[in-house]
Amino acid sequence: MRRFLLAILACMLAITVDAQKTLIHCGLLIDPKARKTLVSKTIVVEGNKISDIIDGYISPATGDKVIDLKNRTVMPGLIDMHVHLEMELKKGSTVFDFTSNPTDIAFSSIKFASITLLSGFTSVRDLGGTGVNISLRNAIAKGEVIGPRVFTSGKSIATTGGHADPTNGYRKDLMGDPGPKEGVINGPDDAYKAVRQRYKDGSNLIKITATGGVLSQAKDGANAQFTEAEVKAIVAAAKDYGFMVAAHAHGAEGIKRAIRGGVNSIEHGTFMDDEGIALMKQYGTWLVPTIIAGKSTADSAKIPGYFTEIVTPKALATGPKIQATFAKAYKAGVKIAFGTDAGVFSHGKNWLEFVYMTEAGMPVMEAIRSATVAAAELLGAADMLGSIEKGKLADIIAVDGDPVKDVQAMGKVKFVMKDGKVFTSE
Repeated sequence: MRRFLLAILACMLAITVDAQKTLIHCGLLIDPKARKTLVSKTIVVEGNKISDIIDGYISPATGDKVIDLKNRTVMPGLIDMHVHLEMELKKGSTVFDFTSNPTDIAFSSIKFASITLLSGFTSVRDLGGTGVNISLRNAIAKGEVIGPRVFTSGKSIATTGGHADPTNGYRKDLMGDPGPKEGVINGPDDAYKAVRQRYKDGSNLIKITATGGVLSQAKDGANAQFTEAEVKAIVAAAKDYGFMVAAHAHGAEGIKRAIRGGVNSIEHGTFMDDEGIALMKQYGTWLVPTIIAGKSTADSAKIPGYFTEIVTPKALATGPKIQATFAKAYKAGVKIAFGTDAGVFSHGKNWLEFVYMTEAGMPVMEAIRSATVAAAELLGAADMLGSIEKGKLADIIAVDGDPVKDVQAMGKVKFVMKDGKVFTSE
């Protein structure tokens, strides 16, 4: 009998624990899906998911926890679709490639990941690194490291001498001939092998460098660097393995080849022309603009010795143009997802992209939508991320002020919850 009663008591205690909830009292609640700001709401969180959104401020039951955000603006956790958690650019960074081991990169990435999460970005796409980004993703998922939910491409795929060829700028006896395993291809057959290697490595998606880039130690920052056949081969292989494909692309021709080749997103899009914009609309391709990266590299290029001689003119020519191209594409109806290229500038300043987007004519609510609903759609994770709805993951942040009235409020994150766990609350 005693054993029976103890069993009943244990069941009752289990039910009590399971019934415990976290109630978040929201003064203002941004619903980017409906493009509305709601007033006086309670978000109910159970475990790592949102179980309800209720009008007014409901009272807690025994054992429930209340988080008072009545004086703040609450919104879904933000999603940055273009970051580099392995790096943070600074003067003389070129030497870093020759002096740093993977373990050095790993320790730095832990700090950058924490800063990113505490800035309100609960999910990110890490678009290119050494492979440390895959290990970082895994450590965060296990709870061993504090950081955002990471979707990573691992090592980007380039062509010989292209942006993301890891031996650009090396002296000839060190250049070697990197191939698909190292993320360098030449031809459709190589493309398949490179994608399959990314799958083997544990990547979540594929990133290609469809054109030259600003920071690579190579002359041209905008030339087309993949044939259309190579892009199509990458996309076909990616589909076999359930990957989406993101394409770094500055130059007009490379952008058009990437779109026709079937990529899911164009990153940067700096010199995109009217034909490119029309193709993006026709194919439903997303633009991830990274305005802040353009502005920061252009500013840095004015500092003597900040970049190498081959990089400086590219930064000065490319950086200032991204914002205007974004404005044109947005007004034309191209789908926009929020992305910053954090790592090219200091991590934690990602929120400034909202300022630059609104400067270019995008309303604040639409900018927030690009970093929540739209970004989740491009991720292929709209069923779990991007909005505060029943059944979705409890990724919730709060800021001081009302960002719809003053976009600067996006830089005043005071509360961060990811996966139902509170990481900061001021």
